[in-house]
Amino acid sequence: MMLTHKARYVLFDMDGVLLDTENFYTEATQQIVARWGKTFDWSLKQNMVGRPAIESARYLVDALDLPITPEEYLTEREDGLRTRMPQAQPMPGAVALTRQLQDRGVPMAVATSSSREFFALKTTHHGDWFARFDTIIVGDDPRVAHGKPAPDIFLVAAEALGANPQDCLVVEDSPAGVEAAHAAQMQVLAVPYPGMNPERLQSADLLLESLEGVNAADLTLPA
Repeated sequence: MMLTHKARYVLFDMDGVLLDTENFYTEATQQIVARWGKTFDWSLKQNMVGRPAIESARYLVDALDLPITPEEYLTEREDGLRTRMPQAQPMPGAVALTRQLQDRGVPMAVATSSSREFFALKTTHHGDWFARFDTIIVGDDPRVAHGKPAPDIFLVAAEALGANPQDCLVVEDSPAGVEAAHAAQMQVLAVPYPGMNPERLQSADLLLESLEGVNAADLTLPA
């Protein structure tokens, strides 16, 4: 797999791509489902990542036959996440790649399903880094009518950058994100989070194990 052309704009998912937050979601969810002797692992999680929270919650409650509503699950999970998210650290290679892109003058966006509140929590100690992005689009932005795998969030990000979607490269870690990027007619670089089955991301234009060592010049045209 390879890119058909170099991009002029780069759009990043956040969880599992820029920031290492996936374990927080796993821990908070396992703490909840353990009350009923259930186990939350990647066989379930790979069907949830990247999707709107309420859709993922409905899937989990149904898959594990939990005696709570999706809304109750989300409320309890969010309480557990609020204390964890400010501890988020960058994923390997993410800071270096965004610095390279900035040095090349490549416009960048964050396109995350996270709410504005949780975006703020996750980036508590990374304000300087995220200030390098030209635009930030969050999941509860009123312009995003449908969550991933619909293309809305990437199209909104492209519009904010003044970009033609076909000139954009999306960096994702979830099947829903890859599907959304392709629906937006954008190329996709996929980096599976440890535990994710890479075969779920085979439709990406480029599949790498990590962003570590990735050269921005191989992916993008300079401004």
